[in-house]
Amino acid sequence: MLSEIDPFYAMEINRLAHHLKGRTVIHMEYGQPSTGAPQAALAVAHRVLDTDAMGYWESRPLQEALASLYRRRYGLTIAPERFVLTCGASPALVLALSAFFSPGDRVVLARPGYVAYRNVLKALHLVPVEIACGPETRYQLSAAHVEALDPAPQGVIVASPANPTGTIIAGAELQKIADAARARGAIIISDEIYHGLSYTGPAATMLAFDPEAFVVGSFSKYFSMVAWRLGWLLAPEDKAERARAFCGNMFLTAPSLSQHAGIAALEATDELEKHVDVYRTNRDLLLKALPRLGLDRIAPPDGAFYLYVDVGHLTDDSLQFCKQMLTDTGVAAAPGIDFDPVEGRHYIRLSFAVSTAETEEAIARLAPWFAARTR
Repeated sequence: MLSEIDPFYAMEINRLAHHLKGRTVIHMEYGQPSTGAPQAALAVAHRVLDTDAMGYWESRPLQEALASLYRRRYGLTIAPERFVLTCGASPALVLALSAFFSPGDRVVLARPGYVAYRNVLKALHLVPVEIACGPETRYQLSAAHVEALDPAPQGVIVASPANPTGTIIAGAELQKIADAARARGAIIISDEIYHGLSYTGPAATMLAFDPEAFVVGSFSKYFSMVAWRLGWLLAPEDKAERARAFCGNMFLTAPSLSQHAGIAALEATDELEKHVDVYRTNRDLLLKALPRLGLDRIAPPDGAFYLYVDVGHLTDDSLQFCKQMLTDTGVAAAPGIDFDPVEGRHYIRLSFAVSTAETEEAIARLAPWFAARTR
C-alpha cells in the first residue's frame, strides 16, 4: 500500500518567492544560513578539485575529526567508526529509521516538530505518534509524555534545539527522557543538527545520558554548508556496521568533495562563531520588534535560528497568510502547518539566518503590513 505524505509547504512559498516580480525577496522561509562554507573549507575544495579525481569514499580522517569534535564539545570519547557519513541529515534520519525499526512500529515525537519526521515515518510505514507540546513543556517532549504512552512506543525522536521553535531541552530532562525510554524499551533518535547554535547556554547531547541513542548530525547549519550535503549518523558501537550496510545500499557514500571540505570546516571555529554572533543580533532585533507588531506570543528561541510566532489573532490559514505576506511585502516565511497539522494554521516560522541588514529591512516592511491588520 502506498504511503500518503503531506507536502513541505515552505517549498511552495519558496517557489512563489522565486516567481515574484518587481521586488527583492527576503528569504526567511528556509532554515539555511545566508553565509557560505568557511573559507578554509573552500580552499581545500579548490585544491581537491584540481588534484583528485575523487570517487566513492568514506573518509576516515573526517570520522576522526568528528570524534575530536565530540571530545572538545561534550567531553565524550567516541570511536571514529561509529560515525556513518551521509548525504546530509535527512538520509541519516532515513537510515536510522529503516535499519532499526519495522513496519508498524510506533515512534513518538513532539508536535510542533520538523515536517520530515512525520512524513518520513509514514513513508517507511512506521506510525508517527505526535504529542501536542505547548508552553508548559516549552514545546518539547517530556519524560512524562513517554511514560504515559499506552502502548509503549518502539522509538522516540527528540530535537534540541528544535525546529521550528528553537527550544532546548535541559540536561536534567534529557536524563529523564533517556530513563523513561530505556524503561519502556524504546530507541531514541536525537536530532542534534543545530548544536553550536545556542543563545542561552550550550545544548547537551543525548549521548551523555543514553549511550545507545542514535544521533543525527549535519554540516548544514552551524557549519554553513547546506548545499554540500554532508551529515552523519552516530550509531551505537554494536549497530554501526548494520547502519553502514544500509547506507551503502541506499545512498552509497557522502560526496567526496564535501568530506574533504568538512575536515577543514571543523577547525573554522572563529569564523563560524562570527556567524552565530550575527544570528544572535538578528534574534534580538526580532524579539524586540515583533511585540510592537502585535506578535507577542513566541516560542522561546534558545537556539537554532527560528522564531515560531502565533498569528492566530489574524488568521486560521497560515499557508494563505504566508502567501499574502510574501506577495504584499516580499518577506517569505514558513507556514506553521508544516510543523503542526493541527494547530499550525495559527503559526508562522521566521528564520533569522539571514544578514542583519535583511533582518532590519524585513522588520521595516512588516511593520506597516501588520499595523494595517491589527487596527
